[in-house]
Amino acid sequence: MNTPGELKYTKEHEWVKVESDGTVVFGITDFAQSALGDVVFTSLPKVGAKISAGSTCGEVESTKSVSDIYTPVTGVVKEVNGALTNNPEIINSDPYGQGWMVKLSEVNLSEVESLLDANSYQEITKSA
Repeated sequence: MNTPGELKYTKEHEWVKVESDGTVVFGITDFAQSALGDVVFTSLPKVGAKISAGSTCGEVESTKSVSDIYTPVTGVVKEVNGALTNNPEIINSDPYGQGWMVKLSEVNLSEVESLLDANSYQEITKSA
């Protein structure tokens, strides 16, 4: 399983990255996409929506099931990955790159720091 060390993670299997301008990007982890199987559809929040940490902000549908996407930190939706509308399978092939889901602005970066590091996240997935 791929768990990049520079990212932060949630117990709900989302990854988080802070870009140089303070924008926070997130998506689902390699572990999550593997457990889901072939992703066939995504539902993402609307640009401009204020979303709160821990709340549901969308869904990922696969050939196996439908899973909620949880907001890792509170912020305002700056951008969603429109490429996932027609090519949701990008999540399976590149979950940490082109498979990103949402970009947030107005994030309190201390919320990001409180998330799991790669080692802590790997410990959680071992028992899953």
